[in-house]
Amino acid sequence: MAKGNKIATSHNWVLMLSLLILVSIAESRILGAKSTRECDTVVGVESGDTCFDIAQKFQLTTDFFNSINPNIDCNELFVGQWVCVDGTA
Repeated sequence: MAKGNKIATSHNWVLMLSLLILVSIAESRILGAKSTRECDTVVGVESGDTCFDIAQKFQLTTDFFNSINPNIDCNELFVGQWVCVDGTA
């Protein structure tokens, strides 16, 4: 019977630790959600455009342009692709 109690105690510890980890993950996501990006203005990429060209055209720094367009791959721009040119990062 003592072996069964050890196993049950071990399972309880694993469950408690798992619950603690899940709560910690959920808490960090909730706290991190305050810094959401918002885009106020988008433009379509035109033939020959680069991220640098677009940033210059709208008087943005490349760092700010990249921060409001986190999913844009500047090496793979295509005509008609929407990029953000005004917003909050």
